[in-house]
Amino acid sequence: MADKLKLSAFDGDDLQVISAAMQDALVAIKDIGWFASEKRLVLVANRFRWEAPEDADGSWSRTHSALVFHEVSAVRHVDMPLGEPDRILGLLSVAVEAAEADKTVVLLRFAAHRTVRIESPKLLCHLEDLGEPWPTRWRPSHPGADIDAAR
Repeated sequence: MADKLKLSAFDGDDLQVISAAMQDALVAIKDIGWFASEKRLVLVANRFRWEAPEDADGSWSRTHSALVFHEVSAVRHVDMPLGEPDRILGLLSVAVEAAEADKTVVLLRFAAHRTVRIESPKLLCHLEDLGEPWPTRWRPSHPGADIDAAR
């Protein structure tokens, strides 16, 4: 049984750790849910396991993960193809855009300049792996980015 991530974020520094873990996650539009009455945004993703070493056979791994934002007061989006629920999006980053005493704004940035903007009175976010990982031979790369040199 593989080690599963279970992380929480209460500030921008915490969220950077979650962002690193979620980088290059694949998300279907239909797997992003805004539950207004519960003040919760839930995203279920196919997450590349950056923290796991390459297997002896040269494969990497992915797992399903849930990213949940609590106490959400508003959700907006830019260029999200909501009419295409099966469309797969590549998650680039999760970051605090603005933090004030009574409002925090978080941006989920996806490839093709797509964005989800989350507002809440305070940041409360959880990431948890679901189920067991599976092998993949495809490792995301970022040509020209220093991040690949460190991995």
